[in-house]
Amino acid sequence: MIELIRTHQLNIMLVLCGACGILIFLLLITRFLAKKRKTILILMELIAFFLLWFDRLAYIYAGDPGRTGFIMVRISNFAVFFLTSGIVFGFNLYLEDLLRNEGKLDFLPKRLYVSRIASVAGMILALVSAFTNLYYYFDDANIYYRGRGFLIAYTIPVFAPILQYTVVRQYKNKFSRLIYVSLVLYIFVPVVCGILQIFTYGISIVNMSMVAVSISLYVFMYLDLNNTVEHIHELEIQYLQGEQARMHKLFDQTATAFVTAVEKKDEYAKGNSVKIAEYAQKIAEYAGKSKEDCEKVYYTALLHDVGLIGIPDNVILKESDPDKADYEVMRKKPIIGAEILSSITEYPYLCLGAHYSHERYNGTGYPEGLKGDEIPEIARIVGVADAYVNMTTKKRYRNARMDFEAREAFVKGTGEEFDPSFSDIMIKIIDSENREKASDSKVTPEQEISCTVYRENISAGIPVESDIVKISFDCEMPLDEGYEFCSPSVVLFDSYDRRVHDNKRSIESYHYFEYGEIWFDKYSITTEARKIEERITEDNGKRHNNKDSNHYEILAGRYEDHMKLVMISKDLSKEVTVALPGGSKAAYIGLTGENCRIKNIHVQTTTEKVEQGDIPRIVEPVSYIDHLESDIQNVQVDRLRSAYSEGVELRKKTQIVFHAMTLPGATLVWHCPYIVLYSSDDGSVGGENYREYALVKLSGENESTEEFAETHFEMKKKEAFPGWDEWRKINQDGMDCKVLIETKGKTIVLKTENLGVEIKNTAVIKEEADKIYAALTGNQVALTDIRIEYF
Repeated sequence: MIELIRTHQLNIMLVLCGACGILIFLLLITRFLAKKRKTILILMELIAFFLLWFDRLAYIYAGDPGRTGFIMVRISNFAVFFLTSGIVFGFNLYLEDLLRNEGKLDFLPKRLYVSRIASVAGMILALVSAFTNLYYYFDDANIYYRGRGFLIAYTIPVFAPILQYTVVRQYKNKFSRLIYVSLVLYIFVPVVCGILQIFTYGISIVNMSMVAVSISLYVFMYLDLNNTVEHIHELEIQYLQGEQARMHKLFDQTATAFVTAVEKKDEYAKGNSVKIAEYAQKIAEYAGKSKEDCEKVYYTALLHDVGLIGIPDNVILKESDPDKADYEVMRKKPIIGAEILSSITEYPYLCLGAHYSHERYNGTGYPEGLKGDEIPEIARIVGVADAYVNMTTKKRYRNARMDFEAREAFVKGTGEEFDPSFSDIMIKIIDSENREKASDSKVTPEQEISCTVYRENISAGIPVESDIVKISFDCEMPLDEGYEFCSPSVVLFDSYDRRVHDNKRSIESYHYFEYGEIWFDKYSITTEARKIEERITEDNGKRHNNKDSNHYEILAGRYEDHMKLVMISKDLSKEVTVALPGGSKAAYIGLTGENCRIKNIHVQTTTEKVEQGDIPRIVEPVSYIDHLESDIQNVQVDRLRSAYSEGVELRKKTQIVFHAMTLPGATLVWHCPYIVLYSSDDGSVGGENYREYALVKLSGENESTEEFAETHFEMKKKEAFPGWDEWRKINQDGMDCKVLIETKGKTIVLKTENLGVEIKNTAVIKEEADKIYAALTGNQVALTDIRIEYF
């Protein structure tokens, strides 16, 4: 390595000189350094440049007996020894500047003053040596030789940097990591090379190393500056983001305050705008919109109804159903809202939402009667969310609709009132929320109810399923000593909100259906149940350890269309068998009574399950499939997917033909046949290794999860479509259906058209399946005469 440097040192010196020259030029044009720091660095690079330049000249002219050689050798060697101490002096200035500025020191360590004096002394000794041969001398051939005091020349370049290092080490925390590394390198690399120089003659290791570390000083300083700039940039970004967040918060608060002020006009509208905004944002998220677009949708929906502020109070606060004149006034709301929001020019989409959110996909909306894609997309999203919240919110002139009613409105309105894509998403959101409600909230009845008169209060419905439920409570009675009769009792019923209703509007709205009433004595009343049968066991209290006269228990379970209750009180227990109108109805128990207070109500679902045969049949089953069978057995689906046909193995082209009739209690459009595409080891739905690829409803819905297949669903209403009310009526009377299923590799294409509802569902299976099957199911439907045809 030493010989390599010795051979090429003149070229190395030239390259290093060129590097120094470039750095000097860069420093001259640099504007991001303080003037003093810039001057010191330029000085250091100049010293390094001339140190190596003169050292190179000393080698070039060594042994040159001519007059030029004589002069250049002496000038060059003097400059080398003089500038070696000058390097130390320049570094001392740089270190002092760092400590004053980055280190924020008012008083510099005395060691730096000592180091500065030592470097000046070194330069003076270099001048003395030029006349006394202290460091070097020349023979007659103009050849350089080390003098007797040669080692003195390297004492200061070694001693002073070590002194400087003690300062650097002491104030290490004042420097950045890169600056600290550059300072350590600047000090110790020349020191190490200086020690090597003592034992190496004929090459300038120290001088070259000094120039190299001078260059590295600039490089590290530049890297540190980059880090500083990046850090400042990050702080600026954080500040801007903070400002943006504060502005966003201010805008949000302002918009919310504005909406709150508008909603003050109508107490029934309180909170609606936020709900609409949240649902609109959900729809946008489901549709795959960006975070920024979802936020735009949110605020558009939040402010879309601001035009309400311009509607007269006599129209808004009207208690009766709005008349034609009221509707004409309300049609001005989007125009007023658009005028108000048009002044917010930074967010033009707010104005679009207010102006067009009441347009309808088929062109029947207002104010301009736009249709389809003519309506801005953001307004189509807001329109769907607005429709849902308004349907499920109580108004002055009507009760809130149930979720299932809103869902049906979207099924019917898909492609008519609402954009099909966003309407379909809204249906999925409703289904998802209903599943969460069903799984997260077991119906808990009130802990206590009081009934002075019979049925004055009735608890929330306790569902009766195949898992036996145990209900216990205490009963305090009589409440009124002057009133002779007092007793708790139960009401058996079905209702979409799990509540008992007694007025016509609520009964219709919640599809309330009462089966009967049962007391804890020998009495019961049958209303809509097909039959209620009781078997009483006298003196049953001892067997059930029921010593407390105020304590009551009910055990209830269900199998298909039969329900059994065991009712236990102090005096007796009785077994009650109830034949429901059919298996499609739900069943709930409501606690009530007369002249009593029911308290400490506790409901527990046991692990015991009602199996076939556990409840004796008291009436014949209601069957709507008592018809001749074709290729596979008929199937009656009393409730959502409660039964399935046999699995049909699919070939290249498979057609399933069947007769469908919705059951008498069916009231919704999705009470119809469904087709399930799946695979399993035994070919049955739910069998081992079950994989469901698609669930298609003949009402024009697709409920595929896309866990095992990617699906593309299309639904069109053709000219033959009679309207949903007629469609549902024909389904109740019965209709013939055809479903064609084509398979090719991993792709399954299902096509069907029934009463003008054309469906095409394409499922691409993610994993290979040996066999793929189709099965018929549905909700409250009888499927008969099922035929399989292969092509």
